[in-house]
Amino acid sequence: MERRKFLAGAGAVAAGTVAAAAPGTPGQAVPGIRRVATGLDMLVDSGFAALAGQRVGVVSNPTGVDSAYRHLVDLMHESGTVQVVAAFGPEHGFRGSAQAGGSEGTGTDARTGITVYDAYGASQAKWESLLNQSGVDTVVFDIQDVGARFYTYIWTMYTSMVAAARVGKRYVVLDRPNPVGGRAYGPMMTPAYTSGVGLKEIVQQHGMTVGELARLFNAEFLPADAGRSVELEVIRCKHWKRDLLAADTDLPWVMPSPNMPTPDTALVYPGTCLFEGVASITEGRGTCRPFELIGGLAGDFDYHWGDRLNARGLPGVEFREAYFSPTSAGQKPALLNKLCAGVEIKVVDRAAYDPIRTVVAMLVEARKYPAFAWRFDSYDATRPYWVDKLTGSPRLRTMIDAGAEVDDVVGAWADELSAFERRRRPYLLY
Repeated sequence: MERRKFLAGAGAVAAGTVAAAAPGTPGQAVPGIRRVATGLDMLVDSGFAALAGQRVGVVSNPTGVDSAYRHLVDLMHESGTVQVVAAFGPEHGFRGSAQAGGSEGTGTDARTGITVYDAYGASQAKWESLLNQSGVDTVVFDIQDVGARFYTYIWTMYTSMVAAARVGKRYVVLDRPNPVGGRAYGPMMTPAYTSGVGLKEIVQQHGMTVGELARLFNAEFLPADAGRSVELEVIRCKHWKRDLLAADTDLPWVMPSPNMPTPDTALVYPGTCLFEGVASITEGRGTCRPFELIGGLAGDFDYHWGDRLNARGLPGVEFREAYFSPTSAGQKPALLNKLCAGVEIKVVDRAAYDPIRTVVAMLVEARKYPAFAWRFDSYDATRPYWVDKLTGSPRLRTMIDAGAEVDDVVGAWADELSAFERRRRPYLLY
């Protein structure tokens, strides 16, 4: 029972601590909760000074809100001081009405009357065309990331940064805390396995804010034909520390995507998203606990999976035997609305929990079931296994297939993780 005490306060803010009030944050301080101001809060408090005299285009979604849930574009539109002329919608759309792999299309925003351009999956050429067509001087990015390489918003930021560099537009990032903290975990993306779920060489759980990533991208990854860098400004958060998780702050949570309902989802997602790469197991889409409920067809999988995982004594986590029927199956129609047996992941000590090591153990044990099968995409003849794109190489899959144990799999990326931690250090802001 001692371990469960961590659920009340997940990071370095001890129970009873009352942090200093942050600009833009209403109400009273709450014991044990850090009051944090986002980049948007700081921009509003400055009277939008960083955007004075600029024609502004915004890359955002429903998460681009201040502490009172007011959206960035609405605040700009109502301010009378910012000339916001366009918005660009990423995956799920600017107002968030589309499901995974979808967008809202191009049209007029009902609230503000500005043109919203469909930018999901946009090529570099399309981004350049959109920025020129919209007539913007400055691109503003404000989206809540969840800290995983395969969450596509950071790659929307990257491709729009490259486009802005090529066509001579300024780029401003309104920073937000990483809801799963500042620690990095997991394997590195390799150039041969880059895709829309990982365009550049960063590790699986990068432990950086979007502002920090923008600084890294700008210095290390922008191509030579883009002029190597964009005119970048990051408006920092105030009072956020790297060891704080979402549960440690007073910031409002708005779903970044339809299957990311809570900060608890974000905490497990850098690991459990790997089950997208397993054809015989659902990651719980279409349930009340996506990415926390994991299972395969009842009869093919059973309660022994959870028992064996609990016997491993993995740090910070316990597993509840679970049965559920997913109402959304993604690329796995055979599991749609079928009774599935598996586990619910219960994080009991957020400070000790390693989401990627946990899922390596889950995969090692799941691989022992005869029904286990990796997702195989026939449309990609040279890289058919989706899990390879998620992890950055075939290494995890081939090691697990060969019977490797958890320590061996995790140890295989220790050197590249250390190298990434050194590489990112100059770009950290907090």
